[in-house]
Amino acid sequence: MKDGSNVIELETTEKEKDLGVYITRDLKSQEQCVQSAKKAQSVLGMVKRHFKVVDKEDFNVLHKTYVRPHLEYCVQVWSPHFKKDIECLETRLITNGNKAGQRIEVEII
Repeated sequence: MKDGSNVIELETTEKEKDLGVYITRDLKSQEQCVQSAKKAQSVLGMVKRHFKVVDKEDFNVLHKTYVRPHLEYCVQVWSPHFKKDIECLETRLITNGNKAGQRIEVEII
């Protein structure tokens, strides 16, 4: 890059985080998918620690309020289009019957 008569060399980086979105050198969204899934898993763990038994309606509210925003943040920018990136973000619900209510366990793949 030239600045008048001086030549300035720009730094190169492997990945950069800007406004909560990871940008890699090759512009692939894998790092963003991994980090989003990790953050959502962390928040989901917090929800599971504080709510031991939850029915389906309450779980849907908790999931949409606390977990889903981490998975969908700026999805228009990094748009996961590879199958492995989409699978990284998908959630799987496992329900087990319980006398006091219905217990719901969630794993993020």
